Amino acid sequence: MSIRVLDLSKVYSQSGSQPQRAVDAISFSAQPGEIVGFLGPNGAGKSTTMKIATGYLPPTTGTVEVNGFDVRTQSMDVRRSVGYLPEHNPLYLDLYVKEYLRFAGSLHGLSGGELSRRIVDIIERVGLGREQHKRIGQLSKGYRQRVGLAQAMLHNPPVLILDEPTTGLDPNQLTEIRQVIRDAGRDKTVLFSTHIMQEVEALCDRVIIINRGQIVADSPLSQLRASAGGGLAESTIVVAEFERELPNPDVLTLPGVTAVESLGNGLYRLTASANTDLRSAVFRLAADQNLTLVGLRQQETSLEGIFKSLTQ
Repeated sequence: MSIRVLDLSKVYSQSGSQPQRAVDAISFSAQPGEIVGFLGPNGAGKSTTMKIATGYLPPTTGTVEVNGFDVRTQSMDVRRSVGYLPEHNPLYLDLYVKEYLRFAGSLHGLSGGELSRRIVDIIERVGLGREQHKRIGQLSKGYRQRVGLAQAMLHNPPVLILDEPTTGLDPNQLTEIRQVIRDAGRDKTVLFSTHIMQEVEALCDRVIIINRGQIVADSPLSQLRASAGGGLAESTIVVAEFERELPNPDVLTLPGVTAVESLGNGLYRLTASANTDLRSAVFRLAADQNLTLVGLRQQETSLEGIFKSLTQ
């Protein structure tokens, strides 16, 4: 396992105030070739966990191993094994892009022709070609984020830990960086946090959701949706569209329907108990009542909905 976390806790203590337990006895692992989305609301413990896994913060209790190295006793080996992009991307704004990457590579022991080849390759992979001769301070936020991702990947580490890697990217940049992360995930272990659910759905093999310092979900995305349909989601929702407003919306109170809501313009939202398929019943009702049904769709359980149900 490239990342192994066992009973990890982190408590912040300040004199004169109550200790704050940011991470509370969490355990998980991640394998090579796996892209894991690490999700949670602000203050849930995501960044603290990532900082511990990179050797930036010491744990209070528990064990964290990265690429087989313990973060407490082998922190330098851990740092050599990890490419890390923090939430707040720290960059030397007065340096040129290539100058900064040369400095970052030298910290990992790269030099000479090998370092030059790595820089050329990573600049092309993250799309910094047109900006490589500029000072970092001249770059937009999106391009600065690319520089941070470039330094994280420059030394070809087996593990990537990316905290909000797509912050500040425009839609075109998002597509490009998604592909970079997807390519990296073929042979590396990638753990990344984000608040953008589309990123998770586009990239992740697996999702870990943390709330108030504790893991509340850890499963492949498909299994998470299935479990939501069978338990996390308390209801099934169908939206029916008719040609015109119904004279009596109560006619839609079919067996299993717990609520009917008019959305205007002939649209109605029907809420039923979980795992109830209302579509055929609505079709039969429309035919029996001589109602013109122009649209009918069942709302799928969204990742955003699952996230809210687990963290609110």
